[in-house]
Amino acid sequence: MNGSDFQRKNVPNLTSKLRSDIVSAPTTIRNASGINLFGKRIKSIIYTMDVAVIANCNADAVLAVYPWTPNTKILNAIATVSNVPILAGIGGGLTKGLRSATVGFFAEENGAQAVVLNAPTTLDTINSVKRVVDVPIIYTVVNQSVDLQERIQAGVKAFNIAGGKQTAQLVSWVRQQIEPFAPNFPIIASGGKTAASIQQTIDAGANAITFTAYGMTEAVFQRKMELYRQQNN
Repeated sequence: MNGSDFQRKNVPNLTSKLRSDIVSAPTTIRNASGINLFGKRIKSIIYTMDVAVIANCNADAVLAVYPWTPNTKILNAIATVSNVPILAGIGGGLTKGLRSATVGFFAEENGAQAVVLNAPTTLDTINSVKRVVDVPIIYTVVNQSVDLQERIQAGVKAFNIAGGKQTAQLVSWVRQQIEPFAPNFPIIASGGKTAASIQQTIDAGANAITFTAYGMTEAVFQRKMELYRQQNN
């Protein structure tokens, strides 16, 4: 093995004692092609609203969506701690129209590099958001009942696919539907809990993968507390 081969296959790791418990993305996500977002290649996207996890993870981006009305204070808190691009949820269901557009404008002004609209979003809301933001609009697809071409024509720049256990199949369907008019359209999708499901989603056509961090703060804290107890015995 020559020097250049060694450098390509062996990636040096730099860390510190205080940051040894960083939340890491599943390694299988590296197999994805990625999406270039303002010059930064995005493959792994952590889906969490836990600011402690956001501040201590190695994901390429943060998917900041949640089931309540978008709140500018919450977005500001995430922007304060995040070291990576934020894909900010701005509603689309109960929160829509001018309110979604206003939250989208705030999100962009506070550093969000994309805004995310959920599945019930109407074309009118997409148009309202498009008029006030410059960052990409991401639309969430949850089933096969949506007119994808219509959303793209309205200004959607990427799809976020969340089909539960059927996500890989939904990704494949979306790829087939948009191939004639948008063959290289960016697709983000949830990868599931296993390396096999993540790879299946990538193989189906997803460019970037979201992964969750449910209970991660509690799990790390529990592990550290157990270590502290052992040290004090």
